[in-house]
Amino acid sequence: MPWYVWLILIVVFGSVIGSLLLLRDSAKKLPLSEEQLERIRQRNAELDAKEKQEKEK
Repeated sequence: MPWYVWLILIVVFGSVIGSLLLLRDSAKKLPLSEEQLERIRQRNAELDAKEKQEKEK
């Protein structure tokens, strides 16, 4: 392959890897209170129960 194809491949791989690293570094956990976490757990339990009922039908 010509040299410019290798250069393009290096730039493409470098940009993909750089973007993934930037995304990983900028990811932050959401600061949720215990009350919010409990509501989320309750909602998930309700949805799981509904799905289980629908599968049994």
